[in-house]
Amino acid sequence: MSKRKDAAPFAPAAEWYAELGVDVESALRRLEGVSVSLQCWQGDDVRGFETLGEELSGGIAVTGDHPGRARNPEELRRDMEKALSLIPGNHRVNLHAMYGEFKGKKTDRNEITSEPFASWADWAEQNGLGLDFNATLFSHEKASSGFTLSHRETAVRDFWIEHVRRCREIGAFFGRKLKKTCVHNLWIPDGSKDETVSRSAYRQRLLQSLDAIYETEFEENFLLDSVECKLFGLGSEAYVVGSHEFYLVWAASRRHLLCMDMGHFHPTESVADKISAVLPFVKGLLLHVSRGVRWDSDHVVILNDDLRHLMAEIVRADGLARTHLAMDFFDASINRVGAWVIGARATLKALLLALLEPVECLREMEANGDGFGRLALLEEMKSLPFGAIWAEFCKRMNVPPDESWIREIHAYERTVLSKRS
Repeated sequence: MSKRKDAAPFAPAAEWYAELGVDVESALRRLEGVSVSLQCWQGDDVRGFETLGEELSGGIAVTGDHPGRARNPEELRRDMEKALSLIPGNHRVNLHAMYGEFKGKKTDRNEITSEPFASWADWAEQNGLGLDFNATLFSHEKASSGFTLSHRETAVRDFWIEHVRRCREIGAFFGRKLKKTCVHNLWIPDGSKDETVSRSAYRQRLLQSLDAIYETEFEENFLLDSVECKLFGLGSEAYVVGSHEFYLVWAASRRHLLCMDMGHFHPTESVADKISAVLPFVKGLLLHVSRGVRWDSDHVVILNDDLRHLMAEIVRADGLARTHLAMDFFDASINRVGAWVIGARATLKALLLALLEPVECLREMEANGDGFGRLALLEEMKSLPFGAIWAEFCKRMNVPPDESWIREIHAYERTVLSKRS
C-alpha cells in the first residue's frame, strides 16, 4: 500500500460543510465524547475462561479457525489494547460473566463474585477504560434444554436468577471502582425450535424472574440495566420468549434500557426506524452494532447503509445522549484483532457522517414541503469530502488516519498472533 496525502485537506473540507450550516468542530467534539464498547468475545471465539467444561451452546456458533485466538486473559487484554490503539477516541470493554479469572477453581455461575474480575477492573483503570458486563446464560448444563429464566422448573429458574443478581453486583463494582457507569445487559437463549403451545406460560415465568432479579436497585452512576430481544436463533426458530414486544413493554414499564441488536430482527426491518418510536418510552437504548447476513446476525460491522441509517436516526432524533453503543459480532475466519478495528472504525465513521449532516436545513425543507430539495441535498452530502474530516479526527486522537493501520495489524499477526498454537 502506497503512502498518500489526503485527497482533500481538512480546512477546505470544513469550509464545504460550513456553507451548509454544519459546524465541523462541534461535530468532532461530540464524536470524541462517544464511547463504543468493544466486545471481549470476538478475541477468543466466545470461549471464556471458566472451568465448567461446557461447549459453546445456546444458539451461538462461531465459524472459522484463523490462527491467533486469545487463550487466556493476558493474551485477550493484549489483543484488545492493540485494537484500541487503532480506534480513535476513548472507549470501553464489554465482558461476559464467563471471562472471569477463576484460576482453575470450578466456580458455578450462581456462585460468582467480583473477585475473579478484579484484574479486569485494575487493567481498565490503568488504561482509562470503562467496563460493561453481561450475564452468561448459555454454554451451561442448566441451559441445555433451551430455557433458563423461563424454565418450567423452579430450581433452574432460581439458579439463573441468582446468577444475574450476582452479575449486576459485579457490574456495580465496576462502576464504583472505575467511576464510569457500567451497563449490564441481559440476553437469554430461551425459545423453541418448533411450534410452541405454552407461549404465555413461558413469558409469565420470565416476567416473574425479571421482577425478582431487578428488585434490588443500584445507583445509576454505577449501574444501568438493559434487556435484549431477538426474533429467532439457532434452536429457537419458531419461538423466542424474550421477543422485541415483550422486552419493549417490560423496559418501558420498569424504566430500564432496551437493547436492540442490528441482527436480531427480520432482514426487512429497520432498527433505525425503531429509534424514535422507542426513545420516548424507555430510559435509554443500548444498541448492539452488528451486521446480519441472511440468517446470521453477527458479521463484522462495515460502513453500509444499515449502519449509516442507524447513526443518522440517533442524531436526528436527538438520542445520542441516551444511547449506548456496543459491538456484538464474532468472526474466527479473519484476523480477530483486525475485525475489532474494522467494526469500531466503521461505527465511528457512520456516526461522524450523521453528525456532519445539515439537519436544521433538512428539517426546514421538510417543514416547507420541499421533498425534492431534501432528497437532493441528502444525495449531495454523499460526495462531500468526509474523508478529510475523518482523517483529522484520527490525527487528533493519535491513531492512523488512513489504511496504514492495516499494516500494523499484519505486523501484529506476524510477531504475536502467529506464535500462538
